[in-house]
Amino acid sequence: MAIHEQAIVDPSAQIADDVVIGPWTYIGPDVVIDEGSWISSHVVIKGPTQIGKRNKVFQFSSVGEDCQDKKYSGEPTRLVIGDDNVIRESCTIHRGTVQDAGITSIGSRNLLMAYTHVAHDCIVGNDIILANNATLAGHVHVDDWAILGGGTMVHQFCKIGAHSMCAGGSIVLRDVPAYVMAGGQSASAHGLNSEGLKRRGYTPETILSLKRAYKVVYRQGLTLAQATEILNESADTPELKLFLDSIKRSDRGIIR
Repeated sequence: MAIHEQAIVDPSAQIADDVVIGPWTYIGPDVVIDEGSWISSHVVIKGPTQIGKRNKVFQFSSVGEDCQDKKYSGEPTRLVIGDDNVIRESCTIHRGTVQDAGITSIGSRNLLMAYTHVAHDCIVGNDIILANNATLAGHVHVDDWAILGGGTMVHQFCKIGAHSMCAGGSIVLRDVPAYVMAGGQSASAHGLNSEGLKRRGYTPETILSLKRAYKVVYRQGLTLAQATEILNESADTPELKLFLDSIKRSDRGIIR
């Protein structure tokens, strides 16, 4: 364990032997940091927080702090972070509230660029990019492989579907279905994230089928009920089912 002599680590914190902790960093009680992780200088990590393996947390980040929800009254809620994440400068990540499941969760292999904010009770999946200053309000769910451009703001309780992409500066007030490119203030749909799917190995046939499904929802002038009825009959692959399910699960309504 390489803990700088000017770092402050609570005796109850559980730190793996090879974790590196820089100077002027504070690690509070009820914090667990697993092997291979690197914590820069001037970082504050409070608990209950569990951080997995090989994570990198850069300077001035605040991880596991009490949330900003006015209903929060000091309950022992949690933050859980998976493996191989990069959390860049001045990120803020808050624990959950008892009004939800009491946990904020971040998966693995995510890149949180500088000044991003993950609020209480957010569920962030795997392989996600939050570009500089992206902001998730409370209770937001972001599914695997989604990308949020710089300055994107997501309203509380919104869901961002897998493989979707939000343009920089977007204000997202409704749910974004899987695979959809979104942009604007407030955000609307701007096509399928075809380039992202190509990079992830989706076949031309699969991408074509998703484009057809997208047109059913967004280009044929149908109500959402009519569109989902048509997709129910044709969603015969996992990829199409993921698109349909991301629409069906929406509580706030999808961007259109």
